Order: sequence, then C-alpha cells, then structure tokens
Amino acid sequence: MSAVAGLALLGAVPAHAAEKPKTSANVKHVANVPKQGPFAAEDAYNTDLAFQGRYAYQGNYNGFTVYDIGDPAKPRVVSRVSCPGAQNDVSVTGKLLFLSVDESRSGDSCASDYGSPTDKGAWEGIRIFDISDKARPKYVKAVKTACGSHTHTLVPDKKGKAVYLYVSSYGPGDILAGCKPPHDKISIVKVPLDKPTAAKVVATPVLFPEQSGGPTTSGCHDITVYPAKDLAAGACMGDGVLLDIADREKPKVTNRVTDENFAFWHSATFNNTGTKVFFTDELGGGAAGVCDKATGAERGADAVYDISGGELARQAYFKIPRSQDKRQNCVAHNGSLIPVKGKDIMVQAWYQGGVSFVDFTDPAKPQEIGFFERPPFKGRDIAGSWSAYYYNGYVYSSDIQKGLDVLRIDDPRTDPAKKVKLKVLNTQTQYGY
Repeated sequence: MSAVAGLALLGAVPAHAAEKPKTSANVKHVANVPKQGPFAAEDAYNTDLAFQGRYAYQGNYNGFTVYDIGDPAKPRVVSRVSCPGAQNDVSVTGKLLFLSVDESRSGDSCASDYGSPTDKGAWEGIRIFDISDKARPKYVKAVKTACGSHTHTLVPDKKGKAVYLYVSSYGPGDILAGCKPPHDKISIVKVPLDKPTAAKVVATPVLFPEQSGGPTTSGCHDITVYPAKDLAAGACMGDGVLLDIADREKPKVTNRVTDENFAFWHSATFNNTGTKVFFTDELGGGAAGVCDKATGAERGADAVYDISGGELARQAYFKIPRSQDKRQNCVAHNGSLIPVKGKDIMVQAWYQGGVSFVDFTDPAKPQEIGFFERPPFKGRDIAGSWSAYYYNGYVYSSDIQKGLDVLRIDDPRTDPAKKVKLKVLNTQTQYGY
C-alpha cells in the first residue's frame, strides 16, 4: 500500500492580506496557510492537529498535511498526503503517524472509495504511516476497528517499547456490519514501535457493563489520558467519566457523571495537576449555530469539574460571550492547556465562534481573557476553527475552510508559557510541565 505525497511550495499568506478577523487587543493573527490542491474544496474539511519538533500535522477529510513551522510567521507545506477517510484525526510519535477513519471504505488503502456500512467487507479504523521522511510519508499498516475510529488517543506503554491507541467510536445500528448496539466499549490497538506492521487490536473493554435495563452509553467520543497519573477522562456520549489506566489494556471506569445541560459530551482536558477536568458539549454536532442568546450560556458550552475524592464535581459553565448569527455553526470544540505554572488557562476552538482563551484557575468563575474570530463564512458548508492548540509560544488553529492559522497571545497571564518548549504535542495525551 502506498500514499501519494503531493509536495507544495506555497507557504503562508500574510494575515493582513485576507479579510480581517476580529481579535482582542492581546491576540495577534500572525499567519495563514490556505487550503490547497485536493484539499481546497468546501467538503474537504480540515480537522485535528498534532506537533513534533518543528513540524505540525493537520488532518483533512481527504488526507493530511505536514507543515514546517520552524518559523511560525512563515509556516510552509512540506507534503500533502491524499488518503480520504473521515475524519482523519491525527497523532504522532517518533517516526509514526496515526489517522482515525470513521466511515465505511471499500478497502483500507488510500485509493479506496466509499463503502457500504452494511457490508462486512467494508473497512474503517486506524491507518499508520512512517513519517521518517517528512516530504514522503509512507503508508505502513491499517487496523480495522469495530464502528471505525472517530477519534483515538495515544497512550505510551510503561516500558517505552509500544504505544496503545484508545479508539473511540459510536453510532451503532442493528443493520450495521460490525457495529451493533450497544457498543458500550472502546477498541485498544497496540503498536510495537520497532515493528508497526504488527499493530493489532489487543482488547475491546466494555466500559459500561452495568447498563442492561437502564440508560445506555453507546461508546465514547473522546478520551484524554494523563499517563504519569494512570488517569484518563472520557467524554462518552451521555456521560463524563474518569478511568484508571494503570493496566493499559484494562482501563476501568472509576467515576461517571451526567449533566442536565450537556447534549453530547465531546472532549476533556485535565489541568496540569490533574485535579480538574474541562469538559465540552458539542450541542448540534458542530453543524448548528448554538452560540446565540436563545440557546443560553449553559448549553453547547464547557463545564469545569473538580476531582475530589476520585469523583467529578461540577463547578461552573463557560461559553464565549459573543453571540453569533444562528446561521454560523458555533459550539464548544477542541482546545488545549496553556503551560502556565500555577494557573489553569485553555485555548479552545469554537468553529465560527473562533478561538477563545479562558482562565479557569478559579473553577467557579472561568473567564475569557482573549479571542480571535473570522468574519462569517460565505460558503454553504460548515466552517471555522476545528482545533486550536498552544505549542511553543504560538497557537495553531485548524480552520475547516481557511487552512492553518497561527496566532500569538501577549498577556502577563500567559507569557510564562513561552518559556516551555515541547518536543511533541498530541493534545489527548497530557504530560505535566
């Protein structure tokens, strides 16, 4: 199997050259690299981001792009790999890159076409690439997983010889091949680092075995791990959960909560000490405009939870304070912790609500301290920031339609983070700083 790597020389466009976004006084739009080639169409959505050294990796429904961000003001496309499959969420470790595919394909290769979800021979799951040569990534292996892979979380083993991928997926149906209800589990793929071709599913733990006769949770959308603490937080459809991952192949739910204002538990972020979790609610699935006054401040929002005695306790909600037009898809989405010692500060994507910086050091009073927002998208499809992550002094926003944005926040509350230099960032895999 092979992937086609399309090299491109086009780099960043000066931020002022495009339609001017709105920002708070402490946020600067540094650069933008627009979507190009086979990724330029409206339905070629940009998705998640991962980072390694001087490189950023951006998923897209049509494949992924490798950027050189050694100069954040002038990011440059190194390669573009055409390999269709929704959503192509991405993570990296060493010489390996992983993509999540959550749609039925006619086969596991990059040349595959759409498949039928009722066909037992259709494929969806994890694709693995060798990125030793950033200009020419090579397709190494595919691993089929039950119900596909909507997202995955990279979890290092304790000996440094392998990584696990916790595969989150949902949406079972009686007519779907390999994705029958209740699908109250995750798939765990083990990847030996010295032999990635031996990657395989090693466990499919049922996280909610007590469900018979009661409310069901059909899989998880996202899981964030804190390996040093053997701790994980899961956004599992109708529930927020804590997990013990001391045994990487046997994660166990230790606490489970529901929230009357949450429609779709989407993602989770720990604070640096692992004493709080910042959960998000993707009301409307990312396609609806719920950042309006009618929806209110407690739906389609974030919720800050303390971890006390091993249990989650909600403290407050947070939602961007700028009302959006109902036609603009806007809801809480992917973000990351900004590494400021003694503070709990996030940067977060809100689709067409833009990028928000929020201080939740006081969990009862989270506050926005900065923002970036583009004008309303003029096309017919969804748009806006899918993911916004802080990496080595800058924020990188994966804009669904506009490409890759680079932002910088200059503020006494976040400036200490500029001294923290990371070698890799997969946001769902958290390490202390």
